Amino acid sequence: MEKLIYKYLALAYGQYFNSLALISKRKAAEKAFNLFCSPRKGKVLPHQQEYLNAAKDQVLQMDSINIQTYQWSGSKETVLLLHGWESNVYRWKNLIEKLQEAQFNIIAIDAPGHGNSSGNMLNVPLYTECTNVVISTYNPSFVIGHSMGGMTTIYNQYKYPNPDIKKLVSLGSPSELSELMDHYQNLLSFNDVVLSELERYIYERYEVEVHEFSAAKFSQKIDKEGFIVHDELDTIAPFSAAERIHGQWKKSSLLKTSGLGHSLHQEEVNQKIIDFLNS
Repeated sequence: MEKLIYKYLALAYGQYFNSLALISKRKAAEKAFNLFCSPRKGKVLPHQQEYLNAAKDQVLQMDSINIQTYQWSGSKETVLLLHGWESNVYRWKNLIEKLQEAQFNIIAIDAPGHGNSSGNMLNVPLYTECTNVVISTYNPSFVIGHSMGGMTTIYNQYKYPNPDIKKLVSLGSPSELSELMDHYQNLLSFNDVVLSELERYIYERYEVEVHEFSAAKFSQKIDKEGFIVHDELDTIAPFSAAERIHGQWKKSSLLKTSGLGHSLHQEEVNQKIIDFLNS
């Protein structure tokens, strides 16, 4: 029943954007963009509060956004963790325990509009600017990102090459922004006029060409070691995304899992990540 409600709500939004575009294409694009970037969930849940509160570190600023950081101290290199869409730092709990056992110093952040960070919007360019502030503050040796966080990990190193970062890990990351836009259009059934104006709006706001925004293309410029993990049955980000990224990233290795889903928080994956960082 809930899926049916969301389906009809999505179609209603699409018809609204189509109608609004008859009056103002710009307004329709702005509304479509805001919806695309607005998470419905990801704030801290009651059962997550105690664990996260105990690890809260400083709050950093990126423009008007408060970025909540967390730290689990360790004697080895610093690892930065970037969660995905509609999530928060608690999703890393199992991996954090493994990283603590291996004595790494762990930094994690809640993305804008998620967890204990402020804001009500998230996209990869925005996430990247926040990530760059965090990297400048904590100087991590390793960055690990899941889903949108994985795409951000790759884009951040492409946009802000950092010689101090040694290795990157991407878990279940999408590759092409154009594919995400196509999915968004199909879900809401808005027309090509709205799509074209939406792409123009994104370029004007972030100087990003939708059809050029590609984690695979960004990976061509990355000279760091990379570990890509992706499930072949992932229904959120297709496995083909991992293949494209791996095909362009010269120093990457690809682990294909089967039946672990999009989250990839299982013990076997976490141990492989530890092995990669230690290698």
